[in-house]
Amino acid sequence: MSTPKKLGPLQFILLAIPCVAVLAIPYFNKLEPSVFGIPFFYWWQLVWVPLSGVFIAIVYKMVVPSGSGD
Repeated sequence: MSTPKKLGPLQFILLAIPCVAVLAIPYFNKLEPSVFGIPFFYWWQLVWVPLSGVFIAIVYKMVVPSGSGD
């Protein structure tokens, strides 16, 4: 069983993107545009839930060696 690689700068940046996108409230705290009547603020937050999972999966694939699921 091999050990995972250490996080590098690229992995930290990839993990920081969703955090910054969700916490940068002054930049997306508005009502328009709305999608299906949902204000921008809410759908921006909802979109980042699955996107955060995608970013985490990318970093996981970069850090954990393949075949270590034993």
